Amino acid sequence: MLLELVVENYAVVERLRIGFHKGLHLLTGETGSGKSILVDALSLLYGGRASADMVRTGAEKARIAGIFEAPQTPAFLDLMETNGIEVEDGELLLEREVQSSGKSRAFLGSRPVTAALLRQLAPHLGDIHGQHDQQELFHADSQLDMLDAFCSPPLDEVASLYSQWRQCGLELAELDRGEQENLRLADLWRFQKTEIQQAGIKPGEDAELESERRVLANVTRLQENSSAAIELLYDAPAAALAQISQARKRIEELLRIDSSLSETLEALRPAEIAVEEASHSLRHYLGTLEADPRRLDHVEARLAEFDKLKRKYGSSLDEIIAFGSDVAAKLEAFQSTAERRAQLQKQLDDLAASYEKAATRLSRKRRDAAQTLEKSVRKELASLAMEGTDFRIDFSSAEWGPRGMDRIQFLISPNRGEELRPLDKIASGGELSRLALALKTCVMSASSESRRAQTLRTLVFDEVDTGIGGATAETVGRRLKKLAASHQLLCVTHLPQVAGFADHHYLVEKAEVNSRTHATVRELDAAERTREIGRMLSGQKTTTEALKQAEQLIKMASRP
Repeated sequence: MLLELVVENYAVVERLRIGFHKGLHLLTGETGSGKSILVDALSLLYGGRASADMVRTGAEKARIAGIFEAPQTPAFLDLMETNGIEVEDGELLLEREVQSSGKSRAFLGSRPVTAALLRQLAPHLGDIHGQHDQQELFHADSQLDMLDAFCSPPLDEVASLYSQWRQCGLELAELDRGEQENLRLADLWRFQKTEIQQAGIKPGEDAELESERRVLANVTRLQENSSAAIELLYDAPAAALAQISQARKRIEELLRIDSSLSETLEALRPAEIAVEEASHSLRHYLGTLEADPRRLDHVEARLAEFDKLKRKYGSSLDEIIAFGSDVAAKLEAFQSTAERRAQLQKQLDDLAASYEKAATRLSRKRRDAAQTLEKSVRKELASLAMEGTDFRIDFSSAEWGPRGMDRIQFLISPNRGEELRPLDKIASGGELSRLALALKTCVMSASSESRRAQTLRTLVFDEVDTGIGGATAETVGRRLKKLAASHQLLCVTHLPQVAGFADHHYLVEKAEVNSRTHATVRELDAAERTREIGRMLSGQKTTTEALKQAEQLIKMASRP
């Protein structure tokens, strides 16, 4: 419930501070006095769109603040906890600032928040219903919103199944879109895999073959040099081994005379052994050297094969092996595509069946609720001087969506015997206004049953009584009065018959001060209220007869 509203530098309002109560609040005033300004300001606290045009000329910013009695429903408390906001003393402070540049800021309990959070809070605090809502009644989505608000169906299950079904369908479609391309690539992958596998590549094999090719290509030269080295080390009369042996014998003779050369002799012995071992090694190496043109041809062919593969698949054998592993993995994935597609198709079929069952249950609940709503609306319309009006909700199939597979249309026949027609075929604005009020009343009454633990919500009607008058206006006033027993109502009206039912009457006025227009709002006492209703009855000049009639209206409205 709204306890207090503060408006600063908003449109023609310099500063207003208004307290509100339980019951029916009526706002009246001359045409153009700014009665709807309060409604527009309140819509900002509900997360409405901000505009630089809202800021009073010459001001840097407009500010709207509202103090609400905090609801105690689990959903509201969970929303507060999720956003880390504490409710102090059972009251909630909402603020909105609009800069002259058009930028806006929102606050909740003096803490900066987003306008999106205010929009999340709005349904817990109240609703605003203006003349534009009547136009929304023409849209199928809005009509479905009303029916769902009336019966509170289990939408989560349907929405979840639809989301899963759609996602599965998208994945399957993506799989199908890539199937032709993958079929073409699969042939290439198979060829590449086979070519690399048939090559039988071993890591480092090219380096080994390069070394072998150098040896095979230079056998004669290697044999000549090996033989010459053996000759110099071992076989020749003046070979290194023979020379070392002679040197060793000379030193041994020297040792017979001078023993100090023993270390020299010891140093020479390893050299003799090393030369002998090198000679044996060279002789063995020479024995392995053999010209083999066929082997050389094979090695060169193998290296040529590697060069061809390197040009196609990588600069090294390791890269070629890695490429082969990659295409093998792609082929394996492609080969499992058919299996994956079958799995997705089965999953899609299962989800479709589950969705259809859930959507059918949802549709059944809606159809049952529609019959109840039809009766309730017809009853409400009768109380609004539209006896004999027939109201029906027509169902048809719609494309699958997160809200099921129902499309509905509100049909009405204002007069007995006339054909039921869609709302946009109704010519009378007054009839549409009363239908809107009847629908809102039924929906809100149903909603209030599920919100018994919640404090009063604030419902705002901006000239919902447009296009009616006389006895019909009186019935509208009585309906608003009845609705105010379970909700806090703020209603902008131009009808004295409706104003007579107010629990709290506010007058909106414009005045010029220092060449600037100022709008003010004040709550009227009993005498002022009589004069204002008298003005509404008689126009510019309030007559004695109008005042008497105003008193009569107020007395009549107070009767049960």
